[in-house]
Amino acid sequence: MKTILCFGDSLTWGYDPQGPGRHALEDRWPSVLGCALLGKAQVIAEGLNGRTTAFDDFTAGVDRNGARLLPSILSTHAPLDLVIIMLGTNDMKLFLCGHAIGAAKGMRRLVEIVQTHVYPLEQEAPKVLILSPPHAVATPDGDFQQVFDGAVEESAKLARLYREVAEVSGTGFFDAASVAKASPIDGVHLDAANTRSIGEALAGPVKEILAL
Repeated sequence: MKTILCFGDSLTWGYDPQGPGRHALEDRWPSVLGCALLGKAQVIAEGLNGRTTAFDDFTAGVDRNGARLLPSILSTHAPLDLVIIMLGTNDMKLFLCGHAIGAAKGMRRLVEIVQTHVYPLEQEAPKVLILSPPHAVATPDGDFQQVFDGAVEESAKLARLYREVAEVSGTGFFDAASVAKASPIDGVHLDAANTRSIGEALAGPVKEILAL
């Protein structure tokens, strides 16, 4: 059986903007992907609310810097066949980065970590699939408007920049914005139907990457 690690933020954790709360396990995209693979792969969900690609958030009570946490997570779950990374939305926060190019630089660093990490028992590095997250959308929520000011325009640039990262680093790429849209309730999170859509859409590319 293959092992897949899904490394992400609240979109992977399953944050429900309608609650606010957490989507049912069966509605989160890693779970949907696992079901679509018909038992041929173990899908591990490593989602953390607020996680960034490579930026520190000192307002949080936990470490949200993906680049700092990823090495330990890779060793924890090894051996791995595929690492799917969907991050960048929180990089759009003005007080952290606020620019798509910063997220792209962070994503490049994450890919480098996966490809060069010293894995237990000299295991080979897993393959990587970069996911560009759904774009931020306009919202009447005042707090999210301020925190993500400019994110509607900047997040729309992520797919092009992430595709370039994938081409340079030799990884797979999928634009989640092609199958899912953020909820206008807060402008960044997904309802159950849209998070399920990501898992369903990934089944084909993942099967191809892993020859399932």
